[in-house]
Amino acid sequence: MRIVIALGGNALLQRGEKPDAAVQRRHVRRAAQSLALLAADHQLIICHGNGPQVGLLAQESETDPALSLPYPLDVLGAQTQGMIGYWLVQELHNAGMPAVAVLTQTVVDADDPALAAPTKFIGPSYDEQPARTLADQRGWQIRRDGDRWRRIVASPQPRGLVEIETVRALADGGRVVVCGGGGGVPVVETADGQLVGVDAVVDKDLTAAMLALRLGAQRLLVLTDVPAVMRNYGTLAATPIHTIDVDTLAGMRFPAGSMAPKIEACIRFARASGHAAAIGALGDAAAVLAGTAGTTVVPVLVNAQHGGEMTTPAGESALHELKIEVEAELAMAESSHPEDAASVPVAEWLFDQADAEREVIGLRSLLGAVEALEAGSGPGDRSTAAAAKQ
Repeated sequence: MRIVIALGGNALLQRGEKPDAAVQRRHVRRAAQSLALLAADHQLIICHGNGPQVGLLAQESETDPALSLPYPLDVLGAQTQGMIGYWLVQELHNAGMPAVAVLTQTVVDADDPALAAPTKFIGPSYDEQPARTLADQRGWQIRRDGDRWRRIVASPQPRGLVEIETVRALADGGRVVVCGGGGGVPVVETADGQLVGVDAVVDKDLTAAMLALRLGAQRLLVLTDVPAVMRNYGTLAATPIHTIDVDTLAGMRFPAGSMAPKIEACIRFARASGHAAAIGALGDAAAVLAGTAGTTVVPVLVNAQHGGEMTTPAGESALHELKIEVEAELAMAESSHPEDAASVPVAEWLFDQADAEREVIGLRSLLGAVEALEAGSGPGDRSTAAAAKQ
Protein backbone atom coordinates (compact mmCIF):
# COMPACT_ATOMS: atom_id res chain seq x y z
CA MET A 1 0.00 0.00 0.00
CA ARG A 2 1.27 3.47 -0.88
CA ILE A 3 1.09 5.75 2.17
CA VAL A 4 1.81 9.46 2.39
CA ILE A 5 2.91 10.48 5.89
CA ALA A 6 2.71 14.02 7.22
CA LEU A 7 5.28 14.17 10.01
CA GLY A 8 4.72 17.07 12.40
CA GLY A 9 7.51 19.53 13.11
CA ASN A 10 6.40 19.59 16.75
CA ALA A 11 6.97 15.83 16.89
CA LEU A 12 10.61 16.49 16.00
CA LEU A 13 11.00 19.30 18.53
CA GLN A 14 8.47 19.13 21.31
CA ARG A 15 7.01 22.07 23.15
CA GLY A 16 9.36 23.56 25.72
CA GLU A 17 12.45 21.69 24.53
CA LYS A 18 15.71 23.42 23.69
CA PRO A 19 16.11 23.51 19.89
CA ASP A 20 19.54 21.88 20.04
CA ALA A 21 20.59 19.70 17.11
CA ALA A 22 21.14 16.72 19.41
CA VAL A 23 17.58 16.99 20.79
CA GLN A 24 16.03 17.09 17.32
CA ARG A 25 18.30 14.33 16.06
CA ARG A 26 17.11 12.07 18.88
CA HIS A 27 13.49 12.65 17.92
CA VAL A 28 14.26 12.05 14.24
CA ARG A 29 15.92 8.76 15.16
CA ARG A 30 12.82 7.63 17.05
CA ALA A 31 10.64 8.75 14.15
CA ALA A 32 12.72 6.72 11.71
CA GLN A 33 12.40 3.63 13.89
CA SER A 34 8.61 4.02 13.99
CA LEU A 35 8.41 4.55 10.23
CA ALA A 36 10.69 1.57 9.53
CA LEU A 37 7.98 -0.70 10.95
CA LEU A 38 5.63 0.55 8.24
CA ALA A 39 8.17 0.49 5.43
CA ALA A 40 8.59 -3.28 5.75
CA ASP A 41 5.14 -3.80 4.22
CA HIS A 42 4.25 -0.47 2.60
CA GLN A 43 5.64 2.18 0.30
CA LEU A 44 6.19 5.48 2.10
CA ILE A 45 6.30 9.09 0.96
CA ILE A 46 7.15 11.38 3.88
CA CYS A 47 6.39 15.08 4.25
CA HIS A 48 7.80 16.75 7.36
CA GLY A 49 6.79 19.92 9.15
CA ASN A 50 9.15 22.74 10.05
CA GLY A 51 7.22 25.15 12.28
CA PRO A 52 9.62 25.20 15.24
CA GLN A 53 12.70 24.99 13.02
CA VAL A 54 11.82 27.74 10.52
CA GLY A 55 10.81 29.96 13.43
CA LEU A 56 14.21 29.46 15.04
CA LEU A 57 16.02 30.32 11.81
CA ALA A 58 13.80 33.38 11.37
CA GLN A 59 14.74 34.60 14.86
CA GLU A 60 18.43 34.13 14.16
CA SER A 61 18.13 35.96 10.86
CA GLU A 62 16.22 38.88 12.40
CA THR A 63 18.88 39.42 15.07
CA ASP A 64 21.96 38.90 12.87
CA PRO A 65 23.84 42.24 12.72
CA ALA A 66 25.68 41.15 9.58
CA LEU A 67 22.45 41.20 7.54
CA SER A 68 20.86 44.27 5.98
CA LEU A 69 17.51 42.47 5.96
CA PRO A 70 16.38 39.13 7.44
CA TYR A 71 16.16 36.17 5.08
CA PRO A 72 12.60 35.64 3.77
CA LEU A 73 10.60 32.61 4.87
CA ASP A 74 10.87 30.81 1.51
CA VAL A 75 14.67 30.77 1.82
CA LEU A 76 14.50 29.67 5.45
CA GLY A 77 12.02 26.95 4.51
CA ALA A 78 14.49 25.62 1.96
CA GLN A 79 17.15 25.55 4.67
CA THR A 80 14.92 23.44 6.91
CA GLN A 81 14.27 21.02 4.05
CA GLY A 82 18.00 20.42 3.81
CA MET A 83 18.52 20.10 7.56
CA ILE A 84 15.54 17.91 8.44
CA GLY A 85 15.72 15.99 5.17
CA TYR A 86 19.36 15.14 5.90
CA TRP A 87 18.51 13.93 9.40
CA LEU A 88 15.55 11.87 8.20
CA VAL A 89 17.34 10.24 5.27
CA GLN A 90 20.33 9.33 7.41
CA GLU A 91 18.28 7.92 10.29
CA LEU A 92 15.98 6.04 7.91
CA HIS A 93 19.10 4.49 6.37
CA ASN A 94 20.36 3.56 9.83
CA ALA A 95 17.00 1.94 10.55
CA GLY A 96 17.36 -0.21 7.43
CA MET A 97 15.21 1.91 5.17
CA PRO A 98 17.24 3.74 2.49
CA ALA A 99 15.54 6.95 1.40
CA VAL A 100 16.10 10.02 -0.72
CA ALA A 101 15.18 13.64 0.05
CA VAL A 102 13.94 15.92 -2.72
CA LEU A 103 14.02 19.69 -2.25
CA THR A 104 10.55 20.68 -3.39
CA GLN A 105 8.79 23.89 -4.40
CA THR A 106 5.05 24.27 -3.87
CA VAL A 107 3.12 26.46 -6.29
CA VAL A 108 0.70 28.89 -4.64
CA ASP A 109 -1.57 31.63 -6.00
CA ALA A 110 -0.18 35.15 -5.89
CA ASP A 111 -3.64 36.46 -4.99
CA ASP A 112 -4.37 33.87 -2.30
CA PRO A 113 -6.22 35.79 0.46
CA ALA A 114 -4.31 33.77 3.06
CA LEU A 115 -1.23 35.83 2.24
CA ALA A 116 -2.91 38.77 3.96
CA ALA A 117 -4.38 36.77 6.87
CA PRO A 118 -1.67 34.91 8.83
CA THR A 119 -2.69 31.68 10.61
CA LYS A 120 0.35 29.41 10.64
CA PHE A 121 2.29 29.01 13.89
CA ILE A 122 6.08 29.06 13.69
CA GLY A 123 8.84 29.25 16.24
CA PRO A 124 8.85 28.76 20.00
CA SER A 125 6.02 29.53 22.40
CA TYR A 126 6.06 32.35 24.95
CA ASP A 127 4.14 33.70 27.88
CA GLU A 128 1.79 36.44 26.76
CA GLN A 129 3.78 39.55 27.77
CA PRO A 130 7.12 38.45 26.25
CA ALA A 131 5.23 37.48 23.09
CA ARG A 132 3.63 40.92 22.86
CA THR A 133 7.00 42.60 23.46
CA LEU A 134 8.60 40.62 20.64
CA ALA A 135 5.63 41.33 18.38
CA ASP A 136 6.06 45.08 18.96
CA GLN A 137 9.82 44.94 18.43
CA ARG A 138 9.80 42.78 15.30
CA GLY A 139 6.47 43.52 13.66
CA TRP A 140 5.10 40.01 14.28
CA GLN A 141 1.53 38.94 14.47
CA ILE A 142 0.88 36.54 17.35
CA ARG A 143 -1.90 34.26 18.54
CA ARG A 144 -2.65 32.10 21.53
CA ASP A 145 -1.58 28.45 21.03
CA GLY A 146 -3.01 26.49 23.94
CA ASP A 147 -1.93 28.28 27.09
CA ARG A 148 1.03 30.00 25.37
CA TRP A 149 1.56 32.48 22.52
CA ARG A 150 3.39 32.06 19.21
CA ARG A 151 4.15 33.97 16.06
CA ILE A 152 1.82 33.42 13.09
CA VAL A 153 2.68 33.87 9.41
CA ALA A 154 0.90 33.66 6.08
CA SER A 155 0.10 30.15 4.85
CA PRO A 156 -1.29 30.02 1.29
CA GLN A 157 -3.01 26.96 -0.15
CA PRO A 158 -0.82 24.49 -2.09
CA ARG A 159 -1.81 24.25 -5.77
CA GLY A 160 0.92 22.04 -7.19
CA LEU A 161 4.41 20.68 -6.67
CA VAL A 162 7.09 21.67 -9.17
CA GLU A 163 9.00 18.41 -8.63
CA ILE A 164 5.92 16.13 -8.63
CA GLU A 165 7.10 13.96 -11.54
CA THR A 166 10.50 13.44 -9.92
CA VAL A 167 8.79 12.32 -6.73
CA ARG A 168 6.47 10.06 -8.73
CA ALA A 169 9.35 8.43 -10.59
CA LEU A 170 11.23 7.76 -7.36
CA ALA A 171 8.14 6.35 -5.65
CA ASP A 172 7.25 4.19 -8.66
CA GLY A 173 10.81 2.90 -8.52
CA GLY A 174 10.26 1.71 -4.97
CA ARG A 175 12.23 4.39 -3.16
CA VAL A 176 11.17 5.92 0.14
CA VAL A 177 10.89 9.64 -0.65
CA VAL A 178 11.17 12.56 1.75
CA CYS A 179 9.63 15.60 0.07
CA GLY A 180 7.35 18.58 0.62
CA GLY A 181 9.35 19.54 3.71
CA GLY A 182 7.62 22.32 5.60
CA GLY A 183 4.85 22.08 3.00
CA GLY A 184 7.35 22.82 0.25
CA VAL A 185 9.04 26.14 -0.52
CA PRO A 186 6.18 28.46 -1.61
CA VAL A 187 6.59 29.90 -5.10
CA VAL A 188 4.39 31.67 -7.63
CA GLU A 189 4.63 31.28 -11.37
CA THR A 190 4.85 34.48 -13.40
CA ALA A 191 3.14 35.06 -16.75
CA ASP A 192 6.34 34.09 -18.57
CA GLY A 193 6.74 30.85 -16.58
CA GLN A 194 9.35 32.04 -14.09
CA LEU A 195 9.22 30.85 -10.47
CA VAL A 196 9.50 33.41 -7.67
CA GLY A 197 9.65 32.64 -3.94
CA VAL A 198 6.97 33.86 -1.54
CA ASP A 199 7.58 35.05 2.03
CA ALA A 200 5.24 32.50 3.63
CA VAL A 201 5.02 28.94 4.94
CA VAL A 202 2.77 26.31 3.32
CA ASP A 203 1.03 23.88 5.64
CA LYS A 204 2.69 20.47 5.28
CA ASP A 205 -0.55 18.58 6.07
CA LEU A 206 -2.35 20.18 3.12
CA THR A 207 0.66 19.55 0.88
CA ALA A 208 0.70 15.92 2.03
CA ALA A 209 -2.99 15.54 1.17
CA MET A 210 -2.39 17.00 -2.29
CA LEU A 211 0.56 14.66 -2.82
CA ALA A 212 -1.43 11.65 -1.65
CA LEU A 213 -4.18 12.37 -4.16
CA ARG A 214 -1.86 13.07 -7.10
CA LEU A 215 0.32 10.04 -6.41
CA GLY A 216 -2.63 7.66 -5.93
CA ALA A 217 -1.90 6.84 -2.29
CA GLN A 218 -4.25 4.49 -0.45
CA ARG A 219 -3.76 6.12 2.95
CA LEU A 220 -2.80 9.46 4.47
CA LEU A 221 -1.29 9.40 7.96
CA VAL A 222 -0.85 12.62 9.91
CA LEU A 223 1.61 11.83 12.71
CA THR A 224 2.08 14.49 15.34
CA ASP A 225 2.59 15.05 19.08
CA VAL A 226 -0.99 14.30 20.16
CA PRO A 227 -2.56 10.82 20.49
CA ALA A 228 -5.86 11.56 18.74
CA VAL A 229 -8.39 14.19 17.74
CA MET A 230 -10.35 15.19 20.83
CA ARG A 231 -14.08 15.76 21.09
CA ASN A 232 -14.85 18.71 23.40
CA TYR A 233 -11.22 19.79 23.08
CA GLY A 234 -10.08 22.14 25.83
CA THR A 235 -12.73 21.07 28.33
CA LEU A 236 -12.87 18.60 31.19
CA ALA A 237 -15.19 16.51 29.01
CA ALA A 238 -12.53 16.01 26.30
CA THR A 239 -12.50 12.47 24.91
CA PRO A 240 -10.58 10.92 21.98
CA ILE A 241 -12.41 10.26 18.73
CA HIS A 242 -11.54 6.81 17.40
CA THR A 243 -13.43 6.78 14.08
CA ILE A 244 -15.38 9.56 12.41
CA ASP A 245 -16.79 10.24 8.95
CA VAL A 246 -15.81 13.30 6.94
CA ASP A 247 -19.20 15.02 7.10
CA THR A 248 -19.37 14.82 10.89
CA LEU A 249 -15.77 15.94 11.22
CA ALA A 250 -16.31 18.86 8.84
CA GLY A 251 -19.07 20.13 11.12
CA MET A 252 -16.74 20.43 14.11
CA ARG A 253 -14.36 23.29 14.91
CA PHE A 254 -10.68 23.10 15.73
CA PRO A 255 -7.90 25.62 16.43
CA ALA A 256 -6.71 27.40 13.28
CA GLY A 257 -3.03 26.96 12.49
CA SER A 258 -2.58 23.75 14.50
CA MET A 259 -5.22 20.98 14.46
CA ALA A 260 -7.50 22.56 11.84
CA PRO A 261 -5.11 21.99 8.88
CA LYS A 262 -4.65 18.34 9.92
CA ILE A 263 -8.42 17.89 9.96
CA GLU A 264 -8.82 19.65 6.62
CA ALA A 265 -6.09 17.52 5.03
CA CYS A 266 -7.78 14.29 6.15
CA ILE A 267 -11.19 15.47 4.94
CA ARG A 268 -9.83 16.45 1.52
CA PHE A 269 -8.05 13.15 1.05
CA ALA A 270 -10.86 10.89 2.30
CA ARG A 271 -13.53 12.68 0.26
CA ALA A 272 -11.56 12.78 -2.97
CA SER A 273 -9.95 9.33 -2.80
CA GLY A 274 -12.54 7.23 -1.00
CA HIS A 275 -9.74 5.95 1.27
CA ALA A 276 -9.27 6.50 4.99
CA ALA A 277 -6.94 9.00 6.59
CA ALA A 278 -5.74 8.99 10.19
CA ILE A 279 -4.29 11.32 12.82
CA GLY A 280 -2.24 10.14 15.79
CA ALA A 281 1.00 10.14 17.71
CA LEU A 282 4.25 9.48 15.87
CA GLY A 283 5.23 6.77 18.36
CA ASP A 284 1.98 4.92 17.58
CA ALA A 285 2.46 4.97 13.80
CA ALA A 286 1.80 1.27 13.21
CA ALA A 287 -1.25 1.28 15.50
CA VAL A 288 -2.60 4.45 13.86
CA LEU A 289 -2.36 2.76 10.46
CA ALA A 290 -4.10 -0.33 11.86
CA GLY A 291 -6.87 1.78 13.36
CA THR A 292 -6.18 0.71 16.94
CA ALA A 293 -4.81 4.10 17.97
CA GLY A 294 -5.38 7.70 16.95
CA THR A 295 -8.37 8.95 14.97
CA THR A 296 -9.39 7.31 11.70
CA VAL A 297 -11.27 9.53 9.24
CA VAL A 298 -13.46 7.60 6.80
CA PRO A 299 -15.53 8.79 3.81
CA VAL A 300 -18.69 7.18 5.23
CA LEU A 301 -19.25 5.72 8.68
CA VAL A 302 -20.57 2.18 8.28
CA ASN A 303 -22.76 0.60 10.96
CA ALA A 304 -22.01 -3.12 11.06
CA GLN A 305 -25.15 -3.76 13.13
CA HIS A 306 -27.31 -2.70 10.20
CA GLY A 307 -25.91 -4.89 7.46
CA GLY A 308 -23.01 -2.59 6.71
CA GLU A 309 -25.29 0.25 5.61
CA MET A 310 -24.98 3.88 6.62
CA THR A 311 -27.71 4.43 9.20
CA THR A 312 -29.47 7.52 10.50
CA PRO A 313 -29.70 7.68 14.28
CA ALA A 314 -33.01 7.77 16.09
CA GLY A 315 -34.12 11.05 17.69
CA GLU A 316 -32.60 10.45 21.11
CA SER A 317 -29.23 9.57 19.60
CA ALA A 318 -29.45 12.43 17.11
CA LEU A 319 -30.05 14.92 19.90
CA HIS A 320 -27.12 13.52 21.83
CA GLU A 321 -24.84 13.86 18.80
CA LEU A 322 -26.12 17.42 18.24
CA LYS A 323 -25.42 18.22 21.88
CA ILE A 324 -21.85 16.96 21.52
CA GLU A 325 -21.35 19.09 18.39
CA VAL A 326 -22.70 22.22 20.08
CA GLU A 327 -20.58 21.61 23.18
CA ALA A 328 -17.48 21.30 20.99
CA GLU A 329 -18.31 24.53 19.13
CA LEU A 330 -18.98 26.33 22.41
CA ALA A 331 -15.66 25.15 23.86
CA MET A 332 -13.83 26.43 20.79
CA ALA A 333 -15.66 29.77 20.88
CA GLU A 334 -14.93 30.24 24.58
CA SER A 335 -11.27 29.35 24.05
CA SER A 336 -10.87 32.39 21.78
CA HIS A 337 -10.87 34.56 24.96
CA PRO A 338 -12.75 37.58 23.54
CA GLU A 339 -12.21 39.44 26.82
CA ASP A 340 -8.48 39.64 25.96
CA ALA A 341 -9.25 41.85 22.98
CA ALA A 342 -10.05 44.81 25.22
CA SER A 343 -6.35 45.31 26.04
CA VAL A 344 -5.13 44.90 22.45
CA PRO A 345 -5.14 47.59 19.73
CA VAL A 346 -7.97 47.10 17.24
CA ALA A 347 -5.49 46.69 14.38
CA GLU A 348 -4.07 43.58 16.06
CA TRP A 349 -7.40 41.82 16.70
CA LEU A 350 -7.51 38.30 15.28
CA PHE A 351 -11.29 38.20 15.75
CA ASP A 352 -14.07 40.72 16.28
CA GLN A 353 -14.76 40.94 20.02
CA ALA A 354 -18.49 41.61 19.63
CA ASP A 355 -18.92 38.78 17.13
CA ALA A 356 -17.07 36.37 19.41
CA GLU A 357 -19.24 37.31 22.37
CA ARG A 358 -22.43 36.96 20.33
CA GLU A 359 -21.31 33.55 19.11
CA VAL A 360 -20.73 32.34 22.67
CA ILE A 361 -24.14 33.64 23.80
CA GLY A 362 -25.87 32.03 20.81
CA LEU A 363 -24.17 28.67 21.34
CA ARG A 364 -25.04 28.65 25.04
CA SER A 365 -28.65 29.34 24.15
CA LEU A 366 -28.63 26.57 21.54
CA LEU A 367 -27.07 24.15 24.00
CA GLY A 368 -29.79 24.92 26.53
CA ALA A 369 -32.47 24.27 23.91
CA VAL A 370 -30.92 20.98 22.88
CA GLU A 371 -30.64 19.83 26.50
CA ALA A 372 -34.31 20.71 27.05
CA LEU A 373 -35.34 18.79 23.94
CA GLU A 374 -33.13 15.86 24.93
CA ALA A 375 -34.78 15.70 28.33
CA GLY A 376 -38.26 15.62 26.83
CA SER A 377 -37.73 13.65 23.60
CA GLY A 378 -38.69 10.06 23.03
CA PRO A 379 -37.54 7.38 20.58
CA GLY A 380 -38.16 8.20 16.94
CA ASP A 381 -38.58 11.92 17.62
CA ARG A 382 -35.98 12.94 15.01
CA SER A 383 -37.69 16.19 14.06
CA THR A 384 -36.72 17.78 17.38
CA ALA A 385 -33.01 17.52 16.57
CA ALA A 386 -33.47 19.08 13.16
CA ALA A 387 -35.55 21.90 14.65
CA ALA A 388 -32.90 22.63 17.27
CA LYS A 389 -30.10 22.81 14.74
CA GLN A 390 -32.06 25.21 12.55
